[in-house]
Amino acid sequence: MTDPHLPLHVLVVGAHPDEADMYAGGTAALYAALGHDVTFLSLTCGDAGHHEIGRFALAARRADEAQEAARRLGVRAYRIEDVHDGELMPTLHTRLRVLHAIRTTRADVVLSLHYAPDGHPDHRASGRATVDAVQFATLRNVLPEVPALERPPLHLLMPDYGSRAVHRHDVAVDVDATIEQKLGACDAHATQFYEFAPYGRGFLAEVPCDKDWDSKRAYLLKHWAEFMYAQPDMRTSLASWYGSQHAQLVTFAETFQYSPRGAAPDPATVRRLLPMLSPVA
Repeated sequence: MTDPHLPLHVLVVGAHPDEADMYAGGTAALYAALGHDVTFLSLTCGDAGHHEIGRFALAARRADEAQEAARRLGVRAYRIEDVHDGELMPTLHTRLRVLHAIRTTRADVVLSLHYAPDGHPDHRASGRATVDAVQFATLRNVLPEVPALERPPLHLLMPDYGSRAVHRHDVAVDVDATIEQKLGACDAHATQFYEFAPYGRGFLAEVPCDKDWDSKRAYLLKHWAEFMYAQPDMRTSLASWYGSQHAQLVTFAETFQYSPRGAAPDPATVRRLLPMLSPVA
């Protein structure tokens, strides 16, 4: 059993730079504030996600944005794989890269995307490779050059646009205390939140023209509300982890689904590995 007095090691795996921030940034910042070690991993360099900037310049800019986002969240490292955006596949190579990251970070907790049938193909590939890699975390004869973990990590899935319809709110985290850090991390990813996404989704005219934080904050909360605010269907889960009274007061939340592999962990294990959860059941 992990000693609660020792830092936990948390790995958040996405397909592109900005996804760990968007779907688990508040939780990551809570871990960091408690003194735990958090690493973000993007399985592509994000070099397709823009309507004007070329691949090499975009990859370089997004790498810089990721490092600034990590600084704002208190995340120790933001690793970015040298794989083209739009070309990620759930191959053996991808699985082993994820397994390598799980082992080198000594992950106690792994957060990753779903591999739901809808949504971005890179997201599906990322989710498939991660759920497969977790199964080999303790098997020393697989990737023998990197020491295997002594016990499997807790594996939770975070929702994205393509998986919201199937995502279960098994674990709900109150991120009211870190929402400003999460919004700050999104703000750092300017290529996505102020350029590419509004271009593709048709609200470029609403992008704030100045650096006033109140305007930028309101814009981010409006257009990414479903990944910021505690939604009505999250309240039951929030109540199970924080108590019904606290749950009704939560404004911002992030939720996670138990991995489809294996039995659901017992609540005591979840609380030990997500120490930001209230002790009140």
